[in-house]
Amino acid sequence: MSRIESIKNHFEAEAREFDATILKLIPHYEEMIAALVAALPFGKNEAFSVIDLGCGTGTLAQKVKRAFPNARITCVDIAENMIAIAKLKIGDDNRFIVSDFYNFDFPERYDAIISSLALHHLANDDDKQMFYRKIYNALAERGVFYNADVVLASTPYMQDLYMAKWREFMAKSVSPEEMERKWIASYHAEDRPASLENHLKCLREIGFANIDVVWKYYNFCVYGGGVGKQKECSKELQ
Repeated sequence: MSRIESIKNHFEAEAREFDATILKLIPHYEEMIAALVAALPFGKNEAFSVIDLGCGTGTLAQKVKRAFPNARITCVDIAENMIAIAKLKIGDDNRFIVSDFYNFDFPERYDAIISSLALHHLANDDDKQMFYRKIYNALAERGVFYNADVVLASTPYMQDLYMAKWREFMAKSVSPEEMERKWIASYHAEDRPASLENHLKCLREIGFANIDVVWKYYNFCVYGGGVGKQKECSKELQ
């Protein structure tokens, strides 16, 4: 079984319990999502197009829809079970696409491209750079991209601190055995995070403007920017 198939099967199995589980695993998850939504530079009643990459059960898309009722939302996820739940949350009058990132081509340009806890599944530096370029090229004029995700620290000491603080949070809700054998093991097997420093550098070199870190709590953060002149990206994602 390939790594992508393993990730797909994992999320298909977890779909029904995903919303409750994520609150136990991700520190200040609701605050993180709220920060991403708050960063979208649109008026409450403005009509704009947004695509949610790796939408999961549609929590982020639902928050966007509540904040911006006239937003036109497209949801993309590899797991059909996740898409089914997302449809229940935001309504099947929106657009839903079952696809992994490697085979996904943006069908149009969007005013906002967003993602939460998904892009770290891209396997390596080249894949991340390629997908950032695809995102940049899929943004409309004055479009924005924001990502809420797990990141690596810039030093071994800080990475140890990040992991300790993450374990400290999870220990409030799950047993030590479940934490290590299921969630930490899954993190090491499936996730391929990069350092925040290198994410921001890559966005800048591609041509994103007005880059900012909207929210951060140790190894979880919200970052992004808007469109600008495109440049070549150096291969420095770790």
